[in-house]
Amino acid sequence: MRVVVQRTREASVTVEGKVVGHIPSGLLLLVGITHSDTEADAAYVAEKVANLRIFEDEQGKMNHSVLDSGGQILSVSQFTLYGDCRKGRRPNFMEAARPEYAREIYEMFNDELRKQGLHVEIGEFGAMMDVRLLNDGPVTLIIESKQSS
Repeated sequence: MRVVVQRTREASVTVEGKVVGHIPSGLLLLVGITHSDTEADAAYVAEKVANLRIFEDEQGKMNHSVLDSGGQILSVSQFTLYGDCRKGRRPNFMEAARPEYAREIYEMFNDELRKQGLHVEIGEFGAMMDVRLLNDGPVTLIIESKQSS
């Protein structure tokens, strides 16, 4: 599982001109699922995201998590995170999980975030989406459930 985490002052996702998810502040998550991801991977990454200390405290140090700061989550599925661009000019998406399986793990991941006490908005799985954010910092990190090969 691979998640791009972006600290945001505001984020939204639109499908066919309709806003399907919006948060005033918190984290925008771009979520990629691979074939070998499990419920344990979803739980691990959700716990990591919820407790990642990337929000500033009173001294301006990154000491608070999204939970501490009262932020929300906008979670957007993105199979292209498993695009392999090492050969040729067209990315190879063989490492991205099949849609049926990816949806299952993605939903588990979002449920795990909610179990952590977070408000979670989502995009529309498998749809063409327009994602808008005001990146705060900018702070952008990548979390993976397994070591990269």
